[in-house]
Amino acid sequence: MSLTLENTPKQQGYSFPAEWTEQEAMWLSWPHKEASWPGKIETIYKPYSEFIKAVAEDQKVRINVADEAMKNFALRHLEAVNANLANVEFYFHETNDAWCRDHGPAFVINKTEKKKAVVDWGYNAWGGKYPPFDLDDVIPTKIANHFGLPLFTPPIVMEGGSVEFNGAGTVLTTTSCLLNENRNPHLTKEQIEQYLKEFYGQEQVLWLGDGIVGDDTDGHIDDITRFVNEDTVLTVVEENPEDENYQPYRKIWRH
Repeated sequence: MSLTLENTPKQQGYSFPAEWTEQEAMWLSWPHKEASWPGKIETIYKPYSEFIKAVAEDQKVRINVADEAMKNFALRHLEAVNANLANVEFYFHETNDAWCRDHGPAFVINKTEKKKAVVDWGYNAWGGKYPPFDLDDVIPTKIANHFGLPLFTPPIVMEGGSVEFNGAGTVLTTTSCLLNENRNPHLTKEQIEQYLKEFYGQEQVLWLGDGIVGDDTDGHIDDITRFVNEDTVLTVVEENPEDENYQPYRKIWRH
């Protein structure tokens, strides 16, 4: 059964760009949930800050933090690695966890009118595995409101890492993630495709099967197969027949 969707991003001329499209800024959420790095969260701040330093050499880095205390904590770590703080901005958007690629905003672009908008998909921490996630779920709306951007809120769970784009109308994803009953059990594959096309502004959806065995995300596409230009992908291959990922990756390769 098809859905009746009106005034969608696609219908208004918006589409989601490819990973390599020039951008103004990268959004991150500062890590703070110790359960995500049990017994070693203190060890991640230096490499995380080094990563921000590298990105901030060429573009802005916008970081969600809970309050002034978290901001100052982050600043100390960034100053310790001599990051270009002129390119670092902080926003008081409290989060449950750090995975901004999944809970952050999906920016869609109208190239003709040179406008951008935000899609705020539902977020449930990879099928409800790691509650609470209520703060993460509203991050895209907070960002859209802060910048006065048009906002679309489709009633469907989606994560940024579950989809991959070539910038020319194709979205790549996995059945193990988006068809998992812990995401959108009320929707058919065809209905999910319709949401992907209409709210990401795409023409076709290509489906792969399973992701990495044991992946908490249930098989995010960004772990296994990525576009490098409009018509070329790189994918993971496991050469050891005894490895548990051998057969899943062979199926992906045959696609």
